[in-house]
Amino acid sequence: MIDPKKLEEIAKNISNVIPSGMKSMAGDAEEKVKQVLQSQLSKLDFVSREEFDVQSQVLIRTREKLEALEVRLATLEANDDGSTDL
Repeated sequence: MIDPKKLEEIAKNISNVIPSGMKSMAGDAEEKVKQVLQSQLSKLDFVSREEFDVQSQVLIRTREKLEALEVRLATLEANDDGSTDL
């Protein structure tokens, strides 16, 4: 879902701004920040990059099929002489 490396990077950046007197707690703080970030980001309505890529491919194939159907319909309409037998 969410790239753990990005979360680690964000947590590390946050821990780097902690004053030097509190560095002993930085390791614990970094882990807590990662947990909080993961928890809050999981509540958001995100999709993974993999899922996005799969859905993009599905959309591309669907568009191709739609375009083929539009061409076929146009051909059929062009071949129709306009008469209707009712």
